[in-house]
Amino acid sequence: MFMSLVALMRKVSVVFICSLSLVVYASSVHASCKGCLCSGDPCNLCPLPAMQDNPSKPDEHELCARIKEKVPPTSAQPGSNEYFPILDKAIMVCVKEGGDVIRNKQRNAEFASSFYCKPPALIKKN
Repeated sequence: MFMSLVALMRKVSVVFICSLSLVVYASSVHASCKGCLCSGDPCNLCPLPAMQDNPSKPDEHELCARIKEKVPPTSAQPGSNEYFPILDKAIMVCVKEGGDVIRNKQRNAEFASSFYCKPPALIKKN
């Protein structure tokens, strides 16, 4: 009986240690998010190109509005023949206005687009 109690305690200890290490690892991975594609959109990114079915953010950057002026939001589906020229135009406007283009390889609900425009720290006026 004593041996089975010791074996049970070992199993519980191993499970507890593994669980604790997984929690610590997951929290460090979540906390180590650096860059613009972190939750909360720290860089105020603009999806390229703007899509008609996505509403504008209330705190949208001035550059995003200028991109939408020059390249109106589209309903073309990503990957279609109509989509790529609009994407190219939006990228050109972003770069011309001083923004940086960021490619998003791991999309999620918050960052669904393949490309984003990161506004510069200081925006140039027309």
